Amino acid sequence: MDSYKDPLKELARPYRKAVLKALLVLCVIGATLFSSMNLLKGSYPLAFVEIAMGIYSIVVYRAIRNTRHLERWIIAYLIPFFTALVFAMATPRATSAVHAWVLLIPIISHLLMGRRLGLAVSVFYMGIAAVIFVYRHLDQPDMMQALPITNIAVISLCILVFSHVYEVTRETSERQLMKLAQTDPLTGLANRARLNDVFEQEKQRARRYSSPVSVLILDLDHFKDVNDNHGHETGDLTLQHVARIFRQCLRATDVAARLGGEEFGILLSNTNSRQAMEVAEKIRIAVASTPLTVANNVIRVTLSGGVAELGTDGDTLRELVREADIRLYKAKEDGRNRIIPALSPSTATART
Repeated sequence: MDSYKDPLKELARPYRKAVLKALLVLCVIGATLFSSMNLLKGSYPLAFVEIAMGIYSIVVYRAIRNTRHLERWIIAYLIPFFTALVFAMATPRATSAVHAWVLLIPIISHLLMGRRLGLAVSVFYMGIAAVIFVYRHLDQPDMMQALPITNIAVISLCILVFSHVYEVTRETSERQLMKLAQTDPLTGLANRARLNDVFEQEKQRARRYSSPVSVLILDLDHFKDVNDNHGHETGDLTLQHVARIFRQCLRATDVAARLGGEEFGILLSNTNSRQAMEVAEKIRIAVASTPLTVANNVIRVTLSGGVAELGTDGDTLRELVREADIRLYKAKEDGRNRIIPALSPSTATART
């Protein structure tokens, strides 16, 4: 499972919330200033829209202080905000300078909505603004000359492109940093933090769809002998070798993690304990039957493990790991190279 969408969304929320708050404060100030000026000019429809946006900005500011649905509030605010901008551009009494506000659209959209939705919203509203500009100034030869039109178009395009490139680069960098922070550097498997994050996601999905989730705890047998007899470099190669076997035996939606030393944890989504036992046996047999050759030395390793299922053995990752660990130690006591199943395997739907 390679998706980092949810952790990245959580990472982006603090700065997006700060940007939205700044926008709301500025909108209240701008609404107060411009609505007063438009009332004096007699442009009442535009003034009322600006007053409404100012009041709405105060409402949203109060609503987002402790909200868990920041993304929804961002959309609920930006759509009326951008609509109010294009309405101002279309108002007959508005000056031509009001079209400069269109340059804010790509910046705000990308900062608050991300690269995909931000680009879509930017193109949509900038397109509407362009149509309004041409319609309003079609009978003004000075405004419709090639040079000013080209300048406006190029500046708008530059800001749109720069905003999008910045957001793409930021998201890519954060994804790479997130992956580094949640990956074991030696084996390339997930680490404990990543396993915990994915478990919480799968736990919510399991509750929603009544699907099973199981955990395997696996430990290499006599791994200390590999390090003592062949050196730690060979030991590292052995761990990498076992990690490759895990990838071959697991689905893309399963998560294999190195918990420390020669101990591994595997999270199996949509898998009950009986099916998890089958997966564990597949891995155990593959490891035992696939030796590693290093400098003409044949390294043979086996592993022992235990199985635990969400609900039956606990509701947290810590509880499941503890129960699987107990069965792992039982496997060691019984002679190693074996898997101890959960006590009460369920009969949920088949793995897909």
